[in-house]
Order: sequence, then structure tokens, then C-alpha cells
Amino acid sequence: MGFGSLPVSEMEVNDGIDIPDEEKEDFYSDDDLFDISSWGADLSFRELIARYDDDELVKPELQRNYVWDKAEASRFIDSVLLGLPVPSIFLAKTNDEKLLIIDGYQRLMTVRDFVKGVFSKDGTVFKLSRSGKIHERWMGKAFVELSPEDQRKIRNTTIHAIIFMQKHPSEGDTSLFQVFERINSSGRSLLPQEIRNCVYQGPMNTLLFELNKYEKWRQLWGKPLPDSRMRDLEVILRFFALSSNKIQHDENAPARISLKQFLNQFMDSVNDESYCSDFRTRFKASVDYIHENLGVTAFHNISPSDETRLVPNFSPTIFDSIMISVDMGIQGQIVGKYKKGINDRRMSLLRDADYQRLLSHETMRVPNIRARVYHMYYSLFDGETHAE
Repeated sequence: MGFGSLPVSEMEVNDGIDIPDEEKEDFYSDDDLFDISSWGADLSFRELIARYDDDELVKPELQRNYVWDKAEASRFIDSVLLGLPVPSIFLAKTNDEKLLIIDGYQRLMTVRDFVKGVFSKDGTVFKLSRSGKIHERWMGKAFVELSPEDQRKIRNTTIHAIIFMQKHPSEGDTSLFQVFERINSSGRSLLPQEIRNCVYQGPMNTLLFELNKYEKWRQLWGKPLPDSRMRDLEVILRFFALSSNKIQHDENAPARISLKQFLNQFMDSVNDESYCSDFRTRFKASVDYIHENLGVTAFHNISPSDETRLVPNFSPTIFDSIMISVDMGIQGQIVGKYKKGINDRRMSLLRDADYQRLLSHETMRVPNIRARVYHMYYSLFDGETHAE
């Protein structure tokens, strides 16, 4: 029975990515597992800038690029100079006694940039705009051109910070993800990997950025530039997490996982330099093999209306089954035997209705994850009859 008989409504196309409904609606809560304390503190911009410069106030890598334009930034400085109330910010105290900015990064960086004299977004001298929305007293001026009184006013203005810390469990920052998800009030809802990029900073996070630039991976992903919402980074993390022993071999693995929760826990558990070399080698070796033998459309599904044609969208579940299968084949030192006809065998599997159901139905049931890897592995590397 062919793929054409299967419904396609179970999949949502999300900016060129076919995301199964189960993963799109993934939600979990571990509120009962956490003991979180919070308190308020009024901190001056003088102190916040000093802490930031001393690396005690940490910006999320997510917001590495400043997003406010000059008009927005000027309006905020104007509000500070007018003595208008400044909205509260949210900070998280980490295990190493630093403060992580959860909400308020744009406000903090705007004041720091103005005091330092350089506008982060374009590297120009930061002078307030000449818009009629800016008070004429400081319109068009840089910080050094303000009166000493106005300079002190900016530095001494306090902003209320709500600071929280995770008391239990004592190890890891797993509660930060959910706090980020619920509290962050920026102009857009953050996607899970954007939050992980803020919460789980460290060697693993840096490695994901490095691997995401790998040229052959960019071609397999289908876009030359990194995804602005970090969906490509999440897919790389997904490979490492779903190929882990817990998912592929552990007899005590759960029947079903929350992808969001599992990726959080996995990234937290491997965020150490000792894992990076092996991960880097495995990812690049698998990408190289797939790029050479299956081509840049390796992670695309067949069209429901034409089984000879591939759709233009990237499929995370096909990615799982192919990447993990190839990784297993490389570890078993068998992949070199099965290059002949490998693309035909992949296309044959894509036409199989049972495999198609594994790609779109209950995709985070552990038996289904294993089954779609199993089907792909034995389609690509299924015996000496396919050897060159």
C-alpha cells in the first residue's frame, strides 16, 4: 500500500519543516519537582552595567544580536531621562553565582550602549534620534554631550529586578527552561531551542553552533544561512538525544517521551567538554556519508500525490531514522559495503505505508522511534546482496 493512501493532515508545514502534530503541541510541566525561591531588588544601571562588564550579569546567546532600532532605543533613554517608571526585569541566579538575564536584555543593553557611546546594532556613535518624540533638551545628543546631572540620572536610575533561583534539585538548571517559557515577555514567543540556548550555555551549546555551520549540513538542511529561530540547531541536538542509549537500547526506557523535556534533560546532562569530540566526529561522519550517497534531499519525504517526487520540506522524523541508521552503520564499520543502490532502497522504504505511519503517528513513542530507525537501517544496510 502506497503513501498516497495516507492522510497528510497529521503534519504541519512550518517554514519548510514538516512537524508532526504531537511534537508541535508538546507540553510538559515539572512544577511539582522544583523548589524555586524569588525575591525583588532595586538595582541601578550603574551597578548592572558594571556587573555585565565583569561577566557577572550574563546575556543569553539567543540575544547576541541587538534587535531594537535607534528610534526605539532613543525613546527608552528619553523615558529614563524624564524619570518615567522602567518595567521590571527578570534575572535567574545560577549555580556559579552569576545572574542570567531572562527578560529585560534590550532595556539593559540600550542603557549600556548609550553610556558606552556605541550603538550595538550597527557600531555607530549612539546619539539620540532627532524625532519629535524625543525631548528637545537632549535630542540628537550622545551621552558625553549630556549635562553631568543628566549623566548621573541615567547611571543612578534604578530598575526593579525579580531574581529567582532553583533550590531543588540542587544540580542542573532544568527549571529555568519552564520559567523562561512562562515569564519571557519579548515581542515573540520563544521556541524551545531559543530557550535552551539561553539556559544551557556551555560547551554543548557552543558545539551546536559550530556544527550548524558545517557546509554539507547546510546543504542537507536546505538553506545556506542559519535558521533565525534555531530550528536547525534543535534538529542537530535531536540526533544526539534520540541516538542515545536510553532511547535506542535501554530496556527501562519510558513508553513515550516529551521531546521538549527529553532534549532539555539531555542537553543539560551532556553540557560538558568531554562529550564534544565524540559528538563532533559522529555528526560530521554521518553528514558526509549521507551527503555523498543520498544527496541534499536525503531528509525529504515523497509527495503524497506522486511517489516518484520528493516534497521540498525537511522532515525531522526522516532525519532521525537516516542519521541514526548511518551513525550505527559507521560505528559498525559496514557502511562502505552498501553504497550501490542505496538511494533506490531509501525511496522504496518511503513508499511503505507502515514506515510512513511511523513518520507521522505517535512519533515520540519510544517503540516507534526505534522502529523507524530499524526500518531505515535494514533498508540501507540489509545484506551482502547490496554490496558493491
